[in-house]
Amino acid sequence: MKEFWTTLASVMGVWAFCQSLLHAVFPPELRFATVKFFHRLCSWFSAYCYYDITEIDGVNTNELYNAVQLYLSSSAGVSAGNRLSLTRGLNSSTITFGLSNNDSLADSYNGVRVVWEHVVTPRQSTAFTWRPLPEEKRGFLLRAKKKDKATVLGAYLDFVMERANEIRRKNQDRLLYTNSRGGSLDSRGHPWESVPFKHPSTFETLAMDPTRKEEIMADLKDFANGEAFYQRTGRAWKRGYLLYGPPGTGKSSMIAAMANFLGYDIYDLELTEVHTNSELRKLLMKTSSKSIIVIEDIDCSINLANRKKSGNNYGKPGRDAAPRFCSAAAAAAGGGGGADDGATNTITLSGLLNFTDGLWSCCGSERIFVFTTNHVEKLDPALLRSGRMDMHIHMSYCTFPALKILLKNYLGYQDAALSGDLEDVIAAAEMTPADISEVLIKNRRNKKAAVGELAQVLRARAEVNNRAKSGESRDEEEQEKRALESPKNNKCGVELEEDGEMEEEGEEEENDGKELH
Repeated sequence: MKEFWTTLASVMGVWAFCQSLLHAVFPPELRFATVKFFHRLCSWFSAYCYYDITEIDGVNTNELYNAVQLYLSSSAGVSAGNRLSLTRGLNSSTITFGLSNNDSLADSYNGVRVVWEHVVTPRQSTAFTWRPLPEEKRGFLLRAKKKDKATVLGAYLDFVMERANEIRRKNQDRLLYTNSRGGSLDSRGHPWESVPFKHPSTFETLAMDPTRKEEIMADLKDFANGEAFYQRTGRAWKRGYLLYGPPGTGKSSMIAAMANFLGYDIYDLELTEVHTNSELRKLLMKTSSKSIIVIEDIDCSINLANRKKSGNNYGKPGRDAAPRFCSAAAAAAGGGGGADDGATNTITLSGLLNFTDGLWSCCGSERIFVFTTNHVEKLDPALLRSGRMDMHIHMSYCTFPALKILLKNYLGYQDAALSGDLEDVIAAAEMTPADISEVLIKNRRNKKAAVGELAQVLRARAEVNNRAKSGESRDEEEQEKRALESPKNNKCGVELEEDGEMEEEGEEEENDGKELH
């Protein structure tokens, strides 16, 4: 045994002597060049190419690393081995899978097969840096065949980024932003405050005509998938919706359903907290892509009335002439059409139009502007044209198809025969979905009682409306009779006036003659 250890020590000594001799004979530059040459020689004969995607690129976080991590999480739970990494991000309600340290996963795209490997190695100690780095060096190693290099670096990585954005938007809870602080900024320089958006409204539960809902959903899909179309046509990737109708018809529920359908955040813009057009532009610049910017009750927020009704005759209505001015009421309240006075609200119609359809509206992409109003006739025509409010959605009183949706939502009731008795009175009742929902909520534990009380309420409301309409028709008939009789009276009146004038003229002539004599 002693002889074995003696021989081993001698061999190690000889190896150390040879290694020191090689270091002395061959300088480090020559050794590095030799190793580099062998690496190139091996890669030349290899059929694969390799790409490193590190977690930190210099001092900045590599967005591609995060995208690959999210992308692989969609298939890691099925394709990977028995050991997975589980994560749950901030503002996220779901758990995502990921590759463990030094684990690999195969993937394919349009017939191209690649292999991802999650490489984790200890980080070597470096000099002092202002930004502390993690103790481990993380990255992904992508292996693909050389013949597929163009596809991997082009379409495949773009597909990975798009898929990662979809997963991030799906996993992350949506946020509801508001500008309640006015024009002030927080510690991070943001003018928006946010809370998690948990509204449960969807197009499936929305009380609206199913055909109309399908049209809206198709329009939203075309918008979300229309990046190439908007770039090809030279249009900004945005779209405007106008929701108008009586109160309680589901305008806010429609906005929530749109956000849940697309997975977008919502920016609830309170115009009364914005004092100048410049603050309005700053708020727009701080909004993110894939979001819905909402201005509710636009006719009540600020004085932007119809120019034709406000009496402003600044020229022919159009994009370049009339929108440059406020309404008469806004000009009187703000001390002028475009003055930026911090004490009063001086948002002009021009500033609002530029916010929705001007140059500043193009500072982001994939954004939807939604305006709501109870009185569409009060809005200026410049706000209603295409390009600002592209799609006008009338939120009407509850119809029979919408009533069946409400019965299904609140009572789990799907028998059309039982609710068929309500079809005759639902149109004449003119009740909003909110009013009908309140009746169903009170009796949700007893389906028959709920339907019976609803039928009574609908019939009573229909009778009231019919009596009101019949009274209006009688008033119209009386007005028509008065209009038919009024020409005769007017004619007599005119004749009497003419006779009186002739008599007065004769008296004046006689008086003039007496004066001459």
